[in-house]
Amino acid sequence: MKSLARLLHPALSLTLLSATLHAQPISLQSLVTPSTVITRDGHPVTFALHGFIEFQSLAQLFPYIDSQTHRWPGNSAFNDSQRRQLARELLRRGIESRVVSMTDERPFETLFTHTEDELRRALAQVTEPTPRGYADAFVAVQKKWKHAINCWSAAPSIPARVLSNWYPIAEGIPLYRATYDSTEHFWQAVKYNPDITVADLNALLTTFDQQNWTTWLARLDADPTLYLPNAYAIEFLRFNLKPDRLRWFREQLTTHGLQPTEHARAAQQRTTTPFRFTAFEEKVIWGDLADVFHLVYTFSLPDDPLRATLAHAHFDAIYLGDRKMPFISEDFRSLMLEIWHVKYLQMPRFRELISSIPIEIRLEHFLNDGDSPDIPIPIYVGYLNQIRDLARTK
Repeated sequence: MKSLARLLHPALSLTLLSATLHAQPISLQSLVTPSTVITRDGHPVTFALHGFIEFQSLAQLFPYIDSQTHRWPGNSAFNDSQRRQLARELLRRGIESRVVSMTDERPFETLFTHTEDELRRALAQVTEPTPRGYADAFVAVQKKWKHAINCWSAAPSIPARVLSNWYPIAEGIPLYRATYDSTEHFWQAVKYNPDITVADLNALLTTFDQQNWTTWLARLDADPTLYLPNAYAIEFLRFNLKPDRLRWFREQLTTHGLQPTEHARAAQQRTTTPFRFTAFEEKVIWGDLADVFHLVYTFSLPDDPLRATLAHAHFDAIYLGDRKMPFISEDFRSLMLEIWHVKYLQMPRFRELISSIPIEIRLEHFLNDGDSPDIPIPIYVGYLNQIRDLARTK
């Protein structure tokens, strides 16, 4: 897709509301018909797998799923049982991405405001070819979201929006001897070693410009035991290692008065002027750039010179005080729970809000089937529900 993060601007909630009020409603039969292309303002409403592989209709999704199940023929590490499991998983995630749209709430509204029996009757009337498990996948998505709220920055529900890491904290949040404008600001800033400067980042981007990324990515694509558990991260790298994207990162490092000698982590902390960077900018500029460097280090072969270059720039791990945590590790992921202890247990207004959400409503986080290599969505969601339980006991 063009960029998942571009869809996540905080002002999008108003766009969604306006679109919902003025656009034609979507019938349940149209929603479950595979060939349906949903449009808004004359443009297709796309959805995605792995955050970056886009589709305009469910009918377009089916051939992609089939291609993935036949992607590694004869590979003993990818047997028939795993192929069937992959097909089921991609189908459900594709349907969920179609329904829980980041740009149009009508698909979700349609599914949410009909009963399971009505959904099953509509599915029974579909005459177009569908893969095995199509109806069950639709029903499973409906059951999940009948009892959940999507906690993201443009959620129409105020509690869901406030529970996003992107939510701006007017008074700032103190974390590890510094103050940040939101938990997102901390989460992205900590990916940079305190010694790394803007000049260092530009030097790395120059090195990246000189690499043959097609060959580098082909090695990851060829191994199902490597690709499948890391599909989002690999597709993220495929998108962000393109020359125009690397050039875009370089251009962003000239904005907001950034100076070559300025330290990347300190630049994202609150000093005299709050909100130097929005949470959106934290994700798409600082976060995506750091993720590129950390992931290239993680997936590079031990003897790759680029790995040594990244290690020298401290993108071999997350450095926080005396702690050194691998980027893809339980230690780093658990840091999210630590910072939420501050926001949701020590700050009264956020503790009251999260504890007020009924326990039978599950807190979810779904963004166009995008995951996150630093903290996979299932772990993130588990932490969020865990911190809600803790807040309710206080």
